[in-house]
Amino acid sequence: MTYYAVIDTNVIVSSMLKRSSIPGKVLDYVLQGTVIPLLNHEILSEYADVLTRNEFGFSASDVDVLISFLQEKGIFFDRTKSNELFLDPDDAVFYEVALTARRLTDAYLVTGNTKHFPIKSFVVTPREMVEIIENGQPC
Repeated sequence: MTYYAVIDTNVIVSSMLKRSSIPGKVLDYVLQGTVIPLLNHEILSEYADVLTRNEFGFSASDVDVLISFLQEKGIFFDRTKSNELFLDPDDAVFYEVALTARRLTDAYLVTGNTKHFPIKSFVVTPREMVEIIENGQPC
């Protein structure tokens, strides 16, 4: 079964910091093609900006490989503006891309910060996403 998900930056960072973590497992599913990443250029730009921060110490080549992979394998969507309020306005793009994608397919927003987003069944933690995949559940 194939799943579609917007992956919040915090999940990407966590997966790269600790590959054996639950977020790392989500990234593994992306790399295997089980999860198709849903993106737009703002999301890719945020990934690149955050992953190249010195505080994380990721190599430029690792970041480039990941960004290129996501760009090649991902599906790009425009944002559907929502009337939701976000503590961090930068989070809105992740939610709004998921909303747009949900018009066409079951899509998730995978985040380590669910409290930053509206309470919706499609906004899930990395652990919940792994459970959904391992149990073969649709959205």
